[in-house]
Parts: sequence; C-alpha cells; structure tokens
Amino acid sequence: MKDPRIQKLARQLVTHSTSLKKGDHLLIDAFDVPAEVPMALIQEARAVGAYPHVQLHDSRVTRELAEGAEPERLDVVSKCALTQMRAMDAYIAIRGSHNINEMSDVEPTTMKAIMKKARKVMNYRVNHTRWCVLRWPNPSMAQQAGMSTSAFEDFYFKVCLLDYQKLQPAMEALKRRMEATDEVHITGPGTDLRFSIKDIPAIVCGGEYNIPDGEVFTAPVRNSVNGTIRYNAPSIYQGVSFDQVTFRFEKGKIVEATANNTEKLNEILDADPGARYIGEFAIGFNREIKHPMRDILFDEKIGGSFHFTPGQCYEQASNGNKSQIHWDLVSIQRKDYGGGEIAFDGTVIRRDGKFLPSDLKPLN
Repeated sequence: MKDPRIQKLARQLVTHSTSLKKGDHLLIDAFDVPAEVPMALIQEARAVGAYPHVQLHDSRVTRELAEGAEPERLDVVSKCALTQMRAMDAYIAIRGSHNINEMSDVEPTTMKAIMKKARKVMNYRVNHTRWCVLRWPNPSMAQQAGMSTSAFEDFYFKVCLLDYQKLQPAMEALKRRMEATDEVHITGPGTDLRFSIKDIPAIVCGGEYNIPDGEVFTAPVRNSVNGTIRYNAPSIYQGVSFDQVTFRFEKGKIVEATANNTEKLNEILDADPGARYIGEFAIGFNREIKHPMRDILFDEKIGGSFHFTPGQCYEQASNGNKSQIHWDLVSIQRKDYGGGEIAFDGTVIRRDGKFLPSDLKPLN
C-alpha cells in the first residue's frame, strides 16, 4: 500500500518549495528512490498544469561511469546537462542511495574533474531555477541516525513536513538582524571567530531550497574572517568521513586545517584558490533535528547549529568567492554539545543554541 505521506510531501514540493504553475517545466532527478516518489511528483506537477521531466539514476552505475570520467565524455555530459537545465523552470532532486560512501574510492583527480564540469550546471540551476533537493529514507540512513527503519521514516516525514510558513515571521526577523550587522563573533569550545557580513544579503530558507529546511544564510566579507573554528558535527565529503575538523583563518584564508584525515582535508582545500575561503555562513534552527547523522541536508538544519562553508558562495548572497568546492561544515552550540554564543555587533543573539531576542524565540 502506498504511504499517503509520499503524496503529501510531493504536493508540498510542487506547491510550496518550487511554486510550480501552469506551463512550467520541472526536472525530477531521482537517485535510488522507489518509483512511487517520482510518480507522485509527476501527478502533482500535472495537477497544476506543469510539464514533468524525469531522470532516474542508480548510484552503482554512476560510480562506474565516474571511474573513467573521460574528458571528452564529461564535455558532452556537461554540455547536454546545461542545455537541458536551461529549458527548465524548476528542479527537484531526491537522493536515496543506500551507500553514502559509494564514491569514496574514486580517484581524487577524477572527482575534481567531475565536479569542475558539474559546477556550471549546478550554478545555473541554483541561480536560474526554482529548486529543491532532498534525501529519501532507507535502512542505511536509519543506521546512521541510530534508529530503526520504521522510526527513522516517521522522523523523516515529521521534519520534512514541518510548518515552515508558521516560522516565516521569525525567519524574516533574523534576516533583518543579519542584514543590519557588521561584525559577527562566534565563540565555543575550540572556536573564537570574528568576521563581517556587512552589506551582504541574508536569505531565508523555509522549505524552498532544501527539505528538510530551516536556516537563514549569508556570507562573510571574503577577507574578513580571523580566528579559529572547531566543527563538532561529523561530515562526509566526496565519500570520505571527517571528524573534528578545525580551521585557523588569517584575513579570510584557511591557513591551517586539521581533522582525523588531515591529508585528505587539505587535498580538498587545495582544489582551487577559493576553496580556502568561506562562501556561506548560515544559522540552523529546525527544532525537530537534534543530532548529526553525516547527511548534510539534515545536519546543516540542526536546531542550535550554524554552518561555515569553505568554497563557492551563492549568487543571492555573494561575497565574490568562486570555487568548485562547497562544503557545509556544521557546529552545534546547544549545551549538550558544549554550548557557545553568536554575537551581532557585540550583542549576543543566541546562547547555547537558544535565540535570546523575543522576535527570534519562535525559532527555538
């Protein structure tokens, strides 16, 4: 029997996340998900008069293609994908791979070439379509989260179907405060970081770009970052696991980087000049997500967290940094993770993961 929550989620993605309307073209990228998922999206897209297009992917096949990554083939793939994306008004990607480490043994130089070619397509999609990306629950994700499969499915639909519109006033209040701020000062265990966000827009993410959602992001002035940050949420990037990533900044640049795999960490940061600068600063507040599970679409929204992202900035909140890397690394500041503070121009706006100003308290 089909789970009715699938149709409810598909309807939210079509009517709220991407705001599809009659005549729109929607690209559905489905990676290792049950057929019922793209089918529900097709039905909901047609219900509003939009035109659905579907691409089905298998992670093992994708890895086999990546093993070769012949430059001539990548050129054609990139050109075709960009032509297709330019014909789209909206994009929804659902990823349900059972093995998050599927690409871990692909040669780093090969991954770098693939990501470089994919960046043009991603940049166009991010800046010129109404897009939303999400994961799909499976036993592997449940294991990562330390839950039974059934309990994780219930958790998944609970966080994805959060009433984002109810949080809109408080999210807009946080946006206004960020856009009025010059200096941000973040402190916590292993962290003492200062940077400016002056004159850079803040963007509310309330179920439009990612599901689950719940953040407001901006970017630091590129050369303004100084100090040290220690991320306490584990991360997976390019199929490799990282723990206790620590950066030291001077004039915006990461001049020292350590982790459980320091060599691989620095290899990623040396991908291009922009990879050692920060492209995004975001404050997360999805109260239903409390602990990391090495899945960034969930972890970057953890209630009481922030992420500070090496690499490419977003055009909507640009600080001019360009890179093929965009790595959302997360630090949780709730008391159970060691606490911490975020101050805007000397005023503490969040302590130990809880917002202090009354207009922001609905986000707690």
